[in-house]
Amino acid sequence: MTTIPVLMGVVNVTPDSFSDGGRWLEPDAAIAHGRELLRDGADILDIGGESTRPGATRPLVEEELGRVVPVIAALAADGATVSVDTMRAEVAEAALAAGATIVNDVSGGLADPRILDVTAASDATYVAMHWRAHAAHMRDFAVYDGPGGVVQAVRDELAARVEAILAAGVPAERIVLDPGLGFAKRVEHNWALLRDLGPLESLGYPVLVGASRKTFLGRLLADSGGTVRPVDQREHANTALTVLLAQRGVWGLRVHDVRAARDALRVLERLDQGEQE
Repeated sequence: MTTIPVLMGVVNVTPDSFSDGGRWLEPDAAIAHGRELLRDGADILDIGGESTRPGATRPLVEEELGRVVPVIAALAADGATVSVDTMRAEVAEAALAAGATIVNDVSGGLADPRILDVTAASDATYVAMHWRAHAAHMRDFAVYDGPGGVVQAVRDELAARVEAILAAGVPAERIVLDPGLGFAKRVEHNWALLRDLGPLESLGYPVLVGASRKTFLGRLLADSGGTVRPVDQREHANTALTVLLAQRGVWGLRVHDVRAARDALRVLERLDQGEQE
């Protein structure tokens, strides 16, 4: 029996995200998009005000707050389960006050250690992603030459983050881990992690995977001349990953096209039900 993963729908309230930068920058547009994702079957809405695409520059704290807090407040008031995608303690604190119940920190507490204290003081779930450097420099850190390569390195570095998270007072039952596809990872590193999530799962925490629309899929689907498949034409490949990762038992999937992912999961659910009238 397949355990159906939760779907975390992405709402980028940014001008420069790689997949849909600028489309949902205005609060009303972001709120409307979040509601659409809920109708499409999202379990969680992940609201982010800072682009983490390779090479991106960071917004001011005030900018990030202004982008995400009104959107979180409106969607949480609708009854949605809301996650804030941030590396900053100030933003996490304001987001939790506005109704978010999950802190999705792509830095795993390395960018701003106080975010762990903020989360511990709440009842929020904390998602810790594998991370080595900010977007402007992360390509310089995509080196995994030790024994076990990228899989072992991600496992060990996230295990160290878990120790810090627990020490800050976040209970074990509120920790989720993310291998960080595309973050200080080259194409081959992403595929290696997807092939072997076992070492990460062995830590005993739920695993969230975010592969949606990322460059390694675009390169897989490149045309005969080597032109990378555009961002908005990678969804079929991500749907295939949705099915495979669900069958492998991951806890959650972070996706842009919630409807496509939900449709794929419904097929799996129906197959598991066996014969029916």
